[in-house]
Amino acid sequence: MSAVGAPASPGAVRRSESSSSWRLSDRIGLGFAWLLGLLFCAVAVSIVIYLLIQGVRYVRPSLLVTSPSAGYTQSETGGFLDPMIGTLIVALLAMAIAMPVGIATAVWLSEFARPAGLARVAESTVEMLAGTPSIVLALFGTIIFESPALGFLSQTSGGIVFGRSFFAAGAMLSLVALPLVVSTVREGLQAIPTHVREASYAVGKSKIATTRRVLLPAARPSVITGAMLGVGRVIGDTAIIVVLLGATLNLEGVGGVPLLGTLRGTGSTLTSYIYDNAPTGDYNQPNKAYAAAFVLLVIVLALNAGVDVFARRAKELRWG
Repeated sequence: MSAVGAPASPGAVRRSESSSSWRLSDRIGLGFAWLLGLLFCAVAVSIVIYLLIQGVRYVRPSLLVTSPSAGYTQSETGGFLDPMIGTLIVALLAMAIAMPVGIATAVWLSEFARPAGLARVAESTVEMLAGTPSIVLALFGTIIFESPALGFLSQTSGGIVFGRSFFAAGAMLSLVALPLVVSTVREGLQAIPTHVREASYAVGKSKIATTRRVLLPAARPSVITGAMLGVGRVIGDTAIIVVLLGATLNLEGVGGVPLLGTLRGTGSTLTSYIYDNAPTGDYNQPNKAYAAAFVLLVIVLALNAGVDVFARRAKELRWG
């Protein structure tokens, strides 16, 4: 039995404390934080609801299965099948580069980080990529892919390399997704307790074998989360698409090989299609823009829902 005069535990003091005992300035700060939070939620909900309403008004099944075409009225210009295919292509290309590079970088920074100087440089580089505007990456990609040495990856004419192709856009978009993959996978690896690694070492497993057979499988939800976040970031980019893909109306392949010719050619994605068909765009067909925005919004919301599912699963499967 505890003494009558024993002081209350810190946890009990924290539980008994309420905002009514705070200073006036603290209560004002709390109210301002609540106001900003509700304002941000209201803005996000307004955008989603507005686009959903406009999209339901204008989206038609025929838009999903017909390609864009030239015309004077919105009924003559077809749908956005080609931009949907272009969105899928650039997402697959970007993630095919970003996932292995991002996972390898995250494993190295989390489990090895040697030499220390190079690890610090790599970590700073990843952080710099996360804050670099996509238009800067687009201009950098233009310089790279207009090089004659990389002419086989894009359209060429008379010895001139245009530097616009799905290859070029996918490569630069992988730099957009890379920081998300690295940070998410690294957090998943760091959440695994140290005793898991020590148990693997105790049975004779090397550090590499432990990483491959124990840590990466345990961090699989974080890997999937990073992939979904990366895809969501990639399909929402416009600057790199317009500069490095060309934003042509339809998919335009190069050469006789179907798949390789398509990847070397130009095209568009849903974001560039929305940009061109917006009221301030070149085509000025807002109905098509709203319909495409609705489809893109549904895809992004589905990806965010998947991220939430795998994030909860990661918490449930967390060790110890």
